[in-house]
Amino acid sequence: MRRLTFVIAYCVMLGCLPAAQPALAQAAIPPGATPPAASCPGCSLAEADYKRRDLTGADFSKANLKDGVFHRAVLLHANFAGANLNGANLNLTKSAQADFAGADMTNGLLYEADASHADFSGTVLNGAKMQESRMLGARFDGAKMDYSFLNDARFDNASLKKASLQHANLSDAVFTRADLEGANLSDSGLLSAKFRGANLRGANLAGADLYRADLTDADLTGANLTGARLSLTRTEGAKLDNVKLKGALMPDGSIHP
Repeated sequence: MRRLTFVIAYCVMLGCLPAAQPALAQAAIPPGATPPAASCPGCSLAEADYKRRDLTGADFSKANLKDGVFHRAVLLHANFAGANLNGANLNLTKSAQADFAGADMTNGLLYEADASHADFSGTVLNGAKMQESRMLGARFDGAKMDYSFLNDARFDNASLKKASLQHANLSDAVFTRADLEGANLSDSGLLSAKFRGANLRGANLAGADLYRADLTDADLTGANLTGARLSLTRTEGAKLDNVKLKGALMPDGSIHP
């Protein structure tokens, strides 16, 4: 046995046996490893740490970025279309004009993020925490934002056509001149939310809490406000044609028949 061991060792030293080959590189980046510096479309980058990185114009379309960290990163014009950002941390990011269309951002963190003019069309943001974020002029058409937290967020001039915001917390959020036509805001908390000049035609606000909300000059034609709370709600100049108000608590304290 000793002779055999000696022969093998001697042969390896002389190169007569092939050296062990390194394992093939994996597409996934191990947790804690340094992720790629820029674009990596379709890569598996779960838990990757891009904190404070400048990723302007980077392409992460369809990449797996589950639980990734982008805290304070610069994501201007970046492409995350169809990416998995479930549970990812995008707090305080700068992502103006970025593309998040069709991405999964369930339970994502976007506190104080600035994604003005970004595209979130069809994006899943259920349970996302977006307090005090800036989404000026952003597009959320068909997005799913149920049970999300949008307190004090700004959606001025944003488009949220047919977006779903059921049971969402929108207290003090601003939707000045935003387009929410056909959006589902049923059972959502809209305390002191501002919808000045907003388009809410055909929107579902059944059971929503609009206490002290501002609907000045808003268009609620055909909207469903069944069972909604409208205590101290401002409706000056609002279009209320064909609005459903059965069981709603009206601004004067009465219950609509």
